Amino acid sequence: QGMPNAIVGFANLSDPDVESILERHASYANWRGIRHMLNWSDDKANFRFAEAGGLMSDRQWRKGFELIGKFGGSFDLQVWPWQLEEAAKLGNDIPEVPMILNHTAMPIGRSPGELREWRKGLESLGRAPNVSAKISALGMLDQTWNVESIAPFVLDTIDILGVDRCMFASNFPVDSLFSDYETVWKSYDEITRDFTDSERAKLFRTNAEKYYRI
Repeated sequence: QGMPNAIVGFANLSDPDVESILERHASYANWRGIRHMLNWSDDKANFRFAEAGGLMSDRQWRKGFELIGKFGGSFDLQVWPWQLEEAAKLGNDIPEVPMILNHTAMPIGRSPGELREWRKGLESLGRAPNVSAKISALGMLDQTWNVESIAPFVLDTIDILGVDRCMFASNFPVDSLFSDYETVWKSYDEITRDFTDSERAKLFRTNAEKYYRI
């Protein structure tokens, strides 16, 4: 009871002992899933948050991923746009594990080619049946952001995945470096002002309750 209502923990899914780790996580009533950050770049070392590239295609890692489903958990997916095609294959190959995309697929680039890559990857991921998405962290990726600069990412994500598979999130405290909490939520409110009350309820509340089983 009380806060937090849902907990997403960490486990290295490549660990041969990951089943026992997941079992211990699942023993807590508020546990909902795992986030194992997978961000990787072959060229830029500072874009590497994972232990290695290509984990989503690695047999041992995939065994750990499948075990999340055994314990009734979901997977919070954090990748760069150029990894979305690999993530889409994972989702299609193992649809039994719900995947919640983090941080709007982290559109770090702003060139026309980079934006096309982000959108194309999101479209591929969206065809996987087990995918939903958190729209968040747009300040972390655009530190001088405003409503106009983030609106295309918000609206494109909703357009691609649909209202029923999207939810807003704050990414606080990280995004507190770039704006205050109220500004983030007022911006989402302004961007979706033409949506219906039912659609907005899903984006702001009920989808999060559904996907995180709150």
